[in-house]
Amino acid sequence: MVYGMECGYRALSLMILCALVSVGSAGCLSGVFGPAPSYNQPATVTPSTATPAPPSIDNLALQPADLPSDYILRDRSLVAYGGISQLDRDLGWRQGYQVSYYRLDKKHDDRTDVSQLISTYTPENMNEVFRIERDALVPAGNNASGYQVPFPIIGDQSIAWKETTGSPQGDITSYSVIFVKNNVFEQIRMEGTTTDYEVLKSITQLAAGKIH
Repeated sequence: MVYGMECGYRALSLMILCALVSVGSAGCLSGVFGPAPSYNQPATVTPSTATPAPPSIDNLALQPADLPSDYILRDRSLVAYGGISQLDRDLGWRQGYQVSYYRLDKKHDDRTDVSQLISTYTPENMNEVFRIERDALVPAGNNASGYQVPFPIIGDQSIAWKETTGSPQGDITSYSVIFVKNNVFEQIRMEGTTTDYEVLKSITQLAAGKIH
């Protein structure tokens, strides 16, 4: 009977000793209950897979600061889907924007207008978009009332066209530049009794530079 009590005391002593050791090293109880939980682990951050929104098309429009200071904003607006042709829809038209400015010298009865039309399409259709717009700008055969003018290459494809017509106020000259870059088509037009090729070149290059 004494022998059984001694065995019990020894077992109790061993359990107490193991508990004391576990305070410093967690070596005894960890084998029974597993490692102690950690409460200071950094949270796992899952990277976002959301696609960033495309830039707003109005950011591609010429701003008043992009033109000479004597040009005044006349109008700017989104192009409504209901206002485009069926051909544009078939080519994958997505969105459009237009803006126009004018410069007026009443003393000399002189006026110049600058307009910009911006349209975005399905990327794989851009060659076809440019071909159709070029053919519409440049009449076929001997029916042309103007001529192509040398112009810096703008975007992926571009062409510049000049026409001159008479009016009671004098000759009206118009320049039209069309170009495509990435999935964007633009037409920039300058028309009036006074036109400036260098200004047209500058604002067209600025417009193309807004497309990324």
